[in-house]
Amino acid sequence: MLWISSTIIIPDQELEFQYVTAQGPGGQHVNRSATAVQLRFNFMASTVLPEFYKTRLMATGDRRVSRDGFIVIRAQRFRSQERNREDALMRLSELLHAVTVVAKKRRPTAPTRASRVRRLEGKVKSGERKKLRKKVNGSEF
Repeated sequence: MLWISSTIIIPDQELEFQYVTAQGPGGQHVNRSATAVQLRFNFMASTVLPEFYKTRLMATGDRRVSRDGFIVIRAQRFRSQERNREDALMRLSELLHAVTVVAKKRRPTAPTRASRVRRLEGKVKSGERKKLRKKVNGSEF
């Protein structure tokens, strides 16, 4: 079981694990043992996930979420199958938690009068500094 919140608990029957050989360096161990874990979760067919989660997941541009309603997570960070399984579950949990966060709506604000004055003073100073970089003509004295 995977606890998402106090009210949402995903049962093991809805999670599908597949164990495959990992990629990358590691010599004989990585070539011979199926330690990488591929976790598949059909969130559209899930009975415990609310509609709010499903619509938000479909709206995300995450590459782990497919159009047909599956979340596919591949974990191969560790040498042991069990730690990779825990890592996949943790990453699924983090993905589902990230969906629940609603971004605050930005209220547009105007710059204050003091900040406008500071900005203009900075521009004047910059212009004076550039004037001092010019070549000096003898006729100006």
